[in-house]
Amino acid sequence: MGTDDVLAWVESPLQLLGAAEWAAAHGTSVPVAGRLTPQISETADELVARGARFSDLEPYLGIPWTLLARHRHWLVGDGFSGQFRLAASVLRPRRITFLDDGALALSYADTLLGRRPYARPSVVERGLTTIAAPFAAEVVRRRAAARRAGMFTAFDLGADRLDALSDRGFGVRRHDFAWTRATAPAAPELGRRIVLGSARPVDGRMPLADYLTWVTDAAAEGAVYLPHRRETSEQLDAVAVVAGIRIRETRLPVELVLAGAREPLEIHTLPSSTSTTIPLVLAGTGSRLHTSARRGATRTVTA
Repeated sequence: MGTDDVLAWVESPLQLLGAAEWAAAHGTSVPVAGRLTPQISETADELVARGARFSDLEPYLGIPWTLLARHRHWLVGDGFSGQFRLAASVLRPRRITFLDDGALALSYADTLLGRRPYARPSVVERGLTTIAAPFAAEVVRRRAAARRAGMFTAFDLGADRLDALSDRGFGVRRHDFAWTRATAPAAPELGRRIVLGSARPVDGRMPLADYLTWVTDAAAEGAVYLPHRRETSEQLDAVAVVAGIRIRETRLPVELVLAGAREPLEIHTLPSSTSTTIPLVLAGTGSRLHTSARRGATRTVTA
């Protein structure tokens, strides 16, 4: 089976960016089945403009059964997806490569190793999603045993996970957003201090009042605020009145927005996948990423 048998099946802008990196790393063009959302459409347009090796872009709702049946190597953006579990159980792809779905890459690696249940963290699952889980897991295990399953990730899985995955036949390839950096135009003028928005209040993981306190502290002396794609208009309205904040809506992943930075940036974020991705995207710029944790502790990484 050649690389022309590949299909990228993605549900978020970051997953789509991972597909672009995979295509560049393998020197091949990849057709994409992307969930029909404005964010994915806009990210796809930007990636194509930067030269992403996407042969076709097919928007879909639900499960793209016809496309999946036509391609036997799936680049899967969300291994926890109930739709993926069902499709894998029925169509049984010949090869599977899992792309990053944010920091869930670590949880999914543990799922592949049988160290945790096949369920999305912090979500109570019911119905067909749970019924399909063991069947999908068996498909993935069989492909791994035949050396036809793996991960393409920007995240450091750790030596223990890597050894265990290798023992079970899973191949793991790291990437550092090399294509994203190489094709990035100069970043828009945002200023030196940037606050990355979060969907934690939307998800019920942080009271809005606490979130606004964090934004206020992070925006001391003024900052540009880059909204998270899932922030509500109500949350953005509340952020807009914070002193010194200038909201800049780009409608693109922050990795794409910041990749062309030429000067050091001071970036503030809450714990998320950006704690891993942004230092890679800004490598060599001298930028500093400040990740605020509980009890006022802040972890700073220099890119």
